[in-house]
Amino acid sequence: MTPTSATANRVDPVTASVIRGALENIAIEMGYKLMRMSYSSIIRESEDFGAAIIDAHGNQLCESIQSTPLQSGPLPGYVRGIMKQMEERGDTIEPGDVILHNDPYGGASHGPDVGFVVPVFYQEQLVGFAVTAAHHLDIGALSPGSCGIVDAMDAYAEGLQFKAIKVYQRGVKIEPVWQMLRDNIRTSKLVVGDMEAQVAACRIGAQRYLELIEHYGLETVQDAYADLLDYSERLMRNAIAELSDGDYTATTYLDGYLDDPDPAKKHLPLTVTLKIRGSGMTVDLTGTSKQIDDKPINMPLEGTVDIAIWLTIRSILLDSDVYGHIPQNSGLTRPIHLVVPKGTLANPIFPAPTIARFCPGNQLADTVMKALSQVVPDQVSAGIGNLRVIAFSGLNDETHWVHMEIFEGAYGGRHGIDGMDAIDTLYANTRNNPIEDLESHLPLRINRYELRTDACAAGQWRGGLGSIREFTYLEDGGASIEGEGHAYKPWGFGGGADGDTASLTLRKADGTERAMPSKMPYEAAGQGDTFIVVGPAGGGYGDPKKRDPERVLADVLDGFVSPDDARELYGVSIHEDMTIDWAATEALRG
Repeated sequence: MTPTSATANRVDPVTASVIRGALENIAIEMGYKLMRMSYSSIIRESEDFGAAIIDAHGNQLCESIQSTPLQSGPLPGYVRGIMKQMEERGDTIEPGDVILHNDPYGGASHGPDVGFVVPVFYQEQLVGFAVTAAHHLDIGALSPGSCGIVDAMDAYAEGLQFKAIKVYQRGVKIEPVWQMLRDNIRTSKLVVGDMEAQVAACRIGAQRYLELIEHYGLETVQDAYADLLDYSERLMRNAIAELSDGDYTATTYLDGYLDDPDPAKKHLPLTVTLKIRGSGMTVDLTGTSKQIDDKPINMPLEGTVDIAIWLTIRSILLDSDVYGHIPQNSGLTRPIHLVVPKGTLANPIFPAPTIARFCPGNQLADTVMKALSQVVPDQVSAGIGNLRVIAFSGLNDETHWVHMEIFEGAYGGRHGIDGMDAIDTLYANTRNNPIEDLESHLPLRINRYELRTDACAAGQWRGGLGSIREFTYLEDGGASIEGEGHAYKPWGFGGGADGDTASLTLRKADGTERAMPSKMPYEAAGQGDTFIVVGPAGGGYGDPKKRDPERVLADVLDGFVSPDDARELYGVSIHEDMTIDWAATEALRG
């Protein structure tokens, strides 16, 4: 198919549009039902989940718009992984089945992102699947929580593995499986409750999809979404065809394990080459660091790496502010071919651990954007400030409590727009947890939550600011941490300054402080101990001397930029009464 080819629609456009809207609303309803039925804040508040309808061939037809791309994007891979596993076992999918899956080498994003799949049958024919995935607080790994397991030596140390396991068979609940979950997971009431909410949301989606087929007929629905997939493919091909043919390469670096004496485990390159030819694109990761056999920052190719690449390309080339609503389905990925050498961080070999792949995957997305900056400079941001996740935990008598907090990063500036402050970036778009919610049911106190005022990357459009948060334990507990961005500043673009790195400090109850690396395996914390979490600042975009002086003054008044920095970095002179000295400014800027 070429960008200019005329493709005849199988279904009239009005009917196809109605069916598209119905499919999207099914996924949205699944998402809202899952949120409202869930117990843990990581799902009901942070919205770290995905919901979608997948056809019988593993194509995604729609996804819940309120969920994160890193959850909805991998769902076709879950289905393909399940179908492969069941075929190898000689198992069959039957009406009434509910299938549990979290295999990162079988399509899942990583072990804690547990998927549940309900097959949809119409007149005894398998016609699709209703699927949800959600991040669970615990999956039975070596330490409490499902993040910060940065010392897992292999896939078996990361927790329970479920490879296409039926939890319902022909409508009958398989109680031993559910009992195994309760017996092997910390905070099992919350986790199993969330899993049951996923099953219920899948059943709602399956019912709605079947009702849609019964209303319009199977052939019409299938033809309508075939047209929809083709339409999304045409959008992407047309966008790629507008780019200049060529190879565009970029490299960024992961911290890795900065406190490890082994040099092979730190300062790890991620290299991306975009090879644009006509209406197609090959994304080649040759040059990326080799996998680390006994550390879990390896990234599953299907479920993390592919999503980081596709999401970034789609977001930049098909910006919703320009194109309006873009149907999210598998058609968008057809023009993009991936080349990822096996045995690298981006395509590890089992049983290399992968549970801490979150921050490396987001850094990969940033590297794709850096490569695209060479061909569409007005459509990218400068480098992003990466994220961090902390698993706070403790023990009340014989019962664990676990809380996962995702700490936001910041965007770099982009053409015409300052970088967004204190926000999830690229393939992560979870919400933060309300302080009131946390303090009402956890033995934690949040003493501080504010923007940084010491790290505003200069540019014609400044970089976004990171946040500062302080969490104090009200009783004994512990934490494990995974993050990035302590060693490498987010990249500036077009003359803009680089952003600033993140930091993490543990202040003990006696007032002593210890700087921590970006990754920390489980460590006990005592009552009164405090984690001080400083987020990174995004890079600046464009020559700072071209920034509107009124914007510079506003940043000074907000406390983001000092009067001295306004003068030195931006060439803007500020009077003591906080007004612009226009004559001095003109002289400074030449």
